[in-house]
Amino acid sequence: MRIIGGRLKGLRLNPPNNLPVRPTTDLAKEALFNILNNLLDFEGLKVLDLFSGTGNIAMEFASRNAEKVVAVDRAAQCIYYLKDMAAKHQLPEIITFKADVFKFLELETDQYDVIFADPPYDLDKIPQLPNAVFIRNLLLTNGLLIIEHPSYQNLSNQPNFSEKRIYGNTAFSFFKIEGV
Repeated sequence: MRIIGGRLKGLRLNPPNNLPVRPTTDLAKEALFNILNNLLDFEGLKVLDLFSGTGNIAMEFASRNAEKVVAVDRAAQCIYYLKDMAAKHQLPEIITFKADVFKFLELETDQYDVIFADPPYDLDKIPQLPNAVFIRNLLLTNGLLIIEHPSYQNLSNQPNFSEKRIYGNTAFSFFKIEGV
């Protein structure tokens, strides 16, 4: 696992083996960030990374000069690892929360340019994520909600669905609120 762009490009991440995670593969992450490079200016973005796990995605956004990256995971060891990596690599823009994602979303009031969610693939509540985000109005106009999920899963019937991209067993579904 490595950072593929920005000021930390090439940095290898070696999280402990005991973390309860299934990290986004480098191939899928590279494809995702190639898409995002064509859609976004990373500098100044406010990003919410849900089910952050190793913090791989949070660190990628921070490496590319996002202004603020909020990472949420319920596993304490994941949060400790990400806090340690953020401190080690001088990434003060990464803010971590140890919390259940759905409970966090019920209380969150900030809005974000990008919300990325990489829930466990066996989580039956994956289809509830778009509603949880849009009901709370957590996405800024022209912002993106990106949900990583198993490629066989279909989220196209969820609110504000835009498109789905498949990379092997992994899929990214994109949701957005268009500006007027």
